This record gives sequence, C-alpha cells and structure tokens, in this order.
Amino acid sequence: MDLRTTYILLFSLVALTGAVPVKYLDCGSAVGKVSMVDINPCPTQPCQLHKGQSYAVNVTFSSEVQSDTSKAVVHGGIAGVPIPFPIPIEDGCKSGISCPIQKQKSYTYVNQLPVKAEYPSLKLVVEWELRDDTGKDLFCIKFPVQIVS
Repeated sequence: MDLRTTYILLFSLVALTGAVPVKYLDCGSAVGKVSMVDINPCPTQPCQLHKGQSYAVNVTFSSEVQSDTSKAVVHGGIAGVPIPFPIPIEDGCKSGISCPIQKQKSYTYVNQLPVKAEYPSLKLVVEWELRDDTGKDLFCIKFPVQIVS
C-alpha cells in the first residue's frame, strides 16, 4: 500500500468516526432491525436541512428475511399528515445494498435526501421505509428535521 492510499484510508476513518449517529424512532421495522442512522451533514439535532442542498442518509440494518428487491418510501409528516418526499433512487438495490438481500446479514443503505428550494421553512418528522419484495418494512425510521433557508 502506498503512502497516498494510507492517507486516504486514514482520513476516511477519521471522517467516519467523526459522524454523529442521528436519534430516531423505529416505526415498525417488521422484518429487519436498525442499528444506526447517520445523516450528513447534520452536526446538531434536529437536523437543519438547508433549501437547495442534498443530504446523505445512511441506515445500517440487519434483515430477518431474504428479499430479491427493496423499495424506499419517504414521507414528511406535517401536522400528522404524511406528505410524499421524493428521493432520487427508490430502488434499495441501487442504494448500497447488494441484492438479493440475505437473511441474518447486515447492510448499509445509502441514499440522498434533496431539499428543494421551494419547500417551506418548517419543522417536520421524516418517515423513511425500506420495503422488501412482499411490501414489509426491512426498516422504518422516523427522525425530526427542520427545513431552513
């Protein structure tokens, strides 16, 4: 391993250890178990999401079932009403997960949460689900955010 590769690995590890896991609520992970949620950048909680920017959402979970496919569904809860929150890639198998998903294996799901400039400034709760090929939740998490200018 050359010196450049060593430095890249070292800085990557420092960046990973500097990440602060996000506090979340499990909202019904029927066939999986979440071990960690990370949103980057999110130095304070609730995460302040700036309009016109995109945020990396990483969820580490283990699956209790085998599944050939997975699909993400994201909502923003405003006054108890779920509003669809579009994400760039709904296919979990194209979001850091090698499909088919195997039973009793751990996975890190990675996606982007784009915050459009036209979104209103407000506090809300994001509900993020990853469904297996039967429609059951591999994970379902809720976390508070604040959209700011």
